[in-house]
Amino acid sequence: MTLADEIRADYRRAFDEVGEVVYIRRYTGAGANPPFFDTAAKGRVTGYEPHELIGTIQQGDRKIVLLADDLIDAQFALPVTTNDRVVVRGEAMAIMAADDSTRRVAGVLVAYELQVRG
Repeated sequence: MTLADEIRADYRRAFDEVGEVVYIRRYTGAGANPPFFDTAAKGRVTGYEPHELIGTIQQGDRKIVLLADDLIDAQFALPVTTNDRVVVRGEAMAIMAADDSTRRVAGVLVAYELQVRG
């Protein structure tokens, strides 16, 4: 087992305990009510600490760490982008930033870190 595999397993165990199901919403058309589909993934939703409110991060924004394997297993076309939305507890929120670098191990994407607003 590689280090990346071990860390992915650690994330899975942790998210099974403290995570929740969130949905990445991808729109497939245009217009007033564009068609979309939702893909479920385990995520950890948190707020930002006051000292983290810098740059584009605003009070009320949330951070979501999202397991990449759930999206891959569901055959979701990566990457997650700012054109997608995330649905948490029934509320659709804009993705302001989708970081697929911070939570990589030896080049393997373990989790996305999303900055969301809404």
